[in-house]
Amino acid sequence: MPHFRTPLHRRRALLTGSLALTGALALTACGSSDSDGDGTAAGSGETRTVKTAMGDVSVPVNPRRVVVLDTAELDSAITLGVKPVGSTHVEASSGFPGYLPKEEVSGIKDVGEMMTPNMEAVAALKPDLILTSKIRHAAKYDQLRAIAPTVMTETTGYPWKENFQVHADALGKRAEAKKVVADYTAHTKKVTKAIGGPAKAEQTMVNVLRFIEGADIRLYGDRSYIATLLKDVGLGRAPISAKAKDGFSYDLSPEKIDLADTDVIFRSTYGDPKKSKETQTVGSGLWKNMKAVKSGNVHTVDDELWIQGIGYTAADRILDEMQADLTKKK
Repeated sequence: MPHFRTPLHRRRALLTGSLALTGALALTACGSSDSDGDGTAAGSGETRTVKTAMGDVSVPVNPRRVVVLDTAELDSAITLGVKPVGSTHVEASSGFPGYLPKEEVSGIKDVGEMMTPNMEAVAALKPDLILTSKIRHAAKYDQLRAIAPTVMTETTGYPWKENFQVHADALGKRAEAKKVVADYTAHTKKVTKAIGGPAKAEQTMVNVLRFIEGADIRLYGDRSYIATLLKDVGLGRAPISAKAKDGFSYDLSPEKIDLADTDVIFRSTYGDPKKSKETQTVGSGLWKNMKAVKSGNVHTVDDELWIQGIGYTAADRILDEMQADLTKKK
């Protein structure tokens, strides 16, 4: 993900709202005066323990008012049939991910930008469970758990399948999670068969590129969400993907875009095409002379779905698009 910035007007709003936030948290604390260290009120119902990146957390057996603070957690909740009462949005987005069914996100309260959630808005929803990750909100953990039991995974992206199990455990949806995983496995096998079987898939070398406003072009490595889908389908990866830093991504400039050439390229854009170097790159001679471009095997995909989604509902849509693109007659 790109670096997220807090706009000036939002920083001012956070400063001017600090007193109100203190009051909101104080009221929450008063309402949970008999709570344990994880914000679960004694006598409020049966609880159970969930193992998280921040240690064991007591959560309601059947949480009713869930707030999610990132797209992966939102995807998990919707996938498991839980409509959160609140969710953050991604900075470049104008709402919740468009790939999610409208009826499933309708009525969810927007509690601010993903990296800077509005704590007053979160507290006002009186959640009984908050889902997020340590990499996003570790610094806000004490504030969050003062509002409600907060379940954090270590990070997001690559370990999405393991994170989903944590989310399912916290939501009391482990049985539903088993079916979701089984359906996903069946779907990947269907795609593999459609594109010619395991051997054909393995021989098809694929790269995933992301044009990012204000940053270099990102080529995704094997330790990324989208790479796990490619692997599960059995698709091959171009050798350059092995150069990805920490396995996540390898940065390219427009002048070296030909290094990304391979059999198939999926590409997305985050932000303004000109500021992300997309316009400059795809208009260059280097790009136009690439094998994937000449053969018609460059596929433009939705960044919100393929990169920001991170979850089984996103994966289901991506697999459908992947199959359509890889079996399209040129």
